[in-house]
Amino acid sequence: MTLSVWFVLTPNVLMLDYAGPAEAMRMAAEMGGDLVVHSCAPVPRLRTSLGVELLGLAGLPMQLPRNSLVIVTGNACEAEDYARPEAKAVVAWLRGALQPDTQVASICSGALLLAAAGLLDGRRCTTHHSLIEALRVAAPAAKVEENRIFVEDGRVLTSAGITTGIDLALYLIERYVGVVIAARVARRQVVYQRRGGHEPQLSPWLAHRNHLHPAVHRAQDAIALDPARCWSLEELAGQAHVSARHLARLFAEHAGISVVGYQQRLRVARARELLADRQLSIGRVAELAGFASARDFRRVWQRHEGGAPSAQRATLDRNGMAAASDERQATPR
Repeated sequence: MTLSVWFVLTPNVLMLDYAGPAEAMRMAAEMGGDLVVHSCAPVPRLRTSLGVELLGLAGLPMQLPRNSLVIVTGNACEAEDYARPEAKAVVAWLRGALQPDTQVASICSGALLLAAAGLLDGRRCTTHHSLIEALRVAAPAAKVEENRIFVEDGRVLTSAGITTGIDLALYLIERYVGVVIAARVARRQVVYQRRGGHEPQLSPWLAHRNHLHPAVHRAQDAIALDPARCWSLEELAGQAHVSARHLARLFAEHAGISVVGYQQRLRVARARELLADRQLSIGRVAELAGFASARDFRRVWQRHEGGAPSAQRATLDRNGMAAASDERQATPR
């Protein structure tokens, strides 16, 4: 199903908060991603932080279609900007227009509008470092986290803004459209991409792609599309249109890792996703992720992650129960 992405703007919108993520989404659609990007506001024309005006903006939709992603952008001077009637109109709209399947995200000070709409109550969230205390005041029932690129809690994501809005956009593109297009968008924007976690960290799917060599990217695209496949160096060299020996050298030079090491990291990342399914045994997880045996899986996991896969599964279970409890507490009765 097509993802409808709605960037919600208010007067004096911070252009980098809007333009960077919006361009990332537009590029993803241009590259074949099944998404449509909209820019909407309570007024058809508004002034931006750069002094230029945006014209022809769509109005706030009366009813969001299914499978929508709403992204509320930040502003240059939130204390004044969010006292305007246009910002209050957005808050009222957020309270009434979201559907049960609507995903909501904020960039920078946009978190303050989510807070005003009550969407952060009982949730973990973040914002720009200069606005952390303001967010705590605006959302006393939220769990505001510092020094985070972005935070995801249920259907709500909040980011630190400015360039981290692009990090958030890449994460969402990876989720909804796939890792290959996310990597291509990152490469086109020439950015160093990271994902959220308990600490800022590099996405295992996007790591080692902070380079511009097309042959290496072609090989990485092939591995990412099917990490469980037993790729030979010759097969990957064919995908990259270089010799096997040359690809091995290029991979080490530009990606900073061997071909085998890169594939193992993606297999571990795939295994991490599969471990969340309790119906799959460790042996089945190993098989689906592309490992030769459960023993081989445990050995590679220990090298890259430390500990055992079963310990990771136990952690996922604990976090899942905690998240479900938070979701129940945050749901209005």
